[in-house]
Amino acid sequence: MVTRPIFEAFVPQMLNYESVDGVNFKKGCYPGQEIVARSQFRGTLKRRAYLAHADTALEIGQEVFHVHDADQPCGMIAAAAPSPAGGFDAIVSMQTSAATDAPAHIGEQPLTAGKSSSVALTLLPLPYLLREDI
Repeated sequence: MVTRPIFEAFVPQMLNYESVDGVNFKKGCYPGQEIVARSQFRGTLKRRAYLAHADTALEIGQEVFHVHDADQPCGMIAAAAPSPAGGFDAIVSMQTSAATDAPAHIGEQPLTAGKSSSVALTLLPLPYLLREDI
């Protein structure tokens, strides 16, 4: 669910809406069609949604940082909730390059939420497959 703090921050593909049938590019007109279609058919999508876990609370709209560029955010928390297993789970919309690079940093925490608090984030597998036609 997109709420007030982030309602203009993403196009549907940045939240994987096409992979969960949240948007259909074959049905005709839809709000924001020009920008959304441009991302879908002309450009390379540079941001996707990922599932992440943290031991402490996360906030919607909180910026996400990568260890290699601690001054420039690489993403944003789109949704967060307490995890049944403890801690907090979140949907993070972030640069695909940061997500691809995250598992390569064994022994260090490459992703953090918030610049000052530096809450460590661990990426989790998505419960669905991403469509490859983006």
